[in-house]
Amino acid sequence: MRDGAGLADVAARAARPEGVVLLHGIGRTHRWLKKLEKALQQAGFATLNLDYASRKKPLDCLAADIDGPMKPFAAETSGPLHFVGHSMGGLLARVYIAKYRPARLGRVVMLGTPNGGSEIADHLHDLALYRAYYGPAGQQLTTRLDPALSSLPPLDYDVGIIAGNRSIAPVASLFGMPKPNDTMVSVASTGLDGMTDHVVVKASHAGLPHHAEAIAQTIAFLREGRFKAGFRSNYVCGPESEISRSARNTLL
Repeated sequence: MRDGAGLADVAARAARPEGVVLLHGIGRTHRWLKKLEKALQQAGFATLNLDYASRKKPLDCLAADIDGPMKPFAAETSGPLHFVGHSMGGLLARVYIAKYRPARLGRVVMLGTPNGGSEIADHLHDLALYRAYYGPAGQQLTTRLDPALSSLPPLDYDVGIIAGNRSIAPVASLFGMPKPNDTMVSVASTGLDGMTDHVVVKASHAGLPHHAEAIAQTIAFLREGRFKAGFRSNYVCGPESEISRSARNTLL
C-alpha cells in the first residue's frame, strides 16, 4: 500500500501545472485581470489572481502582504512559478522576488509597468487628491525612482515586457507624455536593463490586460521565454539603447 500511495503522490505532483501569480495595478482589483486569468487557465496554467491593498501601503509592505497566500499556492504546483503584473503589479513582482524569491521562480511578464517611472505621476504626486487616493505606493511611481526600486538587484531571471502605444486624448497631451505612450506610461519608460524581450501592442494602459495580442504574447513568453516572432519591438536594453537613454533622461 505504501508503494502504491507513493506512486500516486509522484503522479499527482507530476500532474500539477505551472503556476502564474497575477498582480493588478494600483487602484484596481483582481477582477481587472479576470480575462487574462481565464486565458492562462485555458492554456494549462494554474493561477493565483491576488487582491492587495495597492493604495494603502508602500511596495515593500505590499510584498510582505502577498507572501502569505503565495506559499500554499506554490505548494500546489510542481513546476516553475511565474508572475504577470499589470502596471504597478510588475513593480510589486520585482520587489517581491528580491525579498521573497520563490525556489522555483519562472518567468515574469509586465504589462505597461512603469519601470522608469510614470511621467503622469511626476505631475500629480504632490497634489493632495492624488496623495489621498493613491497613497504611499503612488508616491513611488514617479520617474525619480524611489529607493525601494532603485536599490533592486540586477535581473537574473527572464522578464518580458509588453508596452502599449495607444494614447487617449486629451490625457496624454495634457501632461506632455513622451511619444509613443499608452496614455499613462511611455513605451520608453517600460524598458528595464537586463530584460529578456520587449514588445509593443496597439493598446491603452487600462486596456492592456484585455487586449487579445497582449494576452497571446503573455502566454507565449511564459511558455517559450520569447514573444511571438513578427511582433517583437525594436527596443533593446543596454548602455546605448533608446530605452536606457530615455530612462536616464527622466531621472534628471
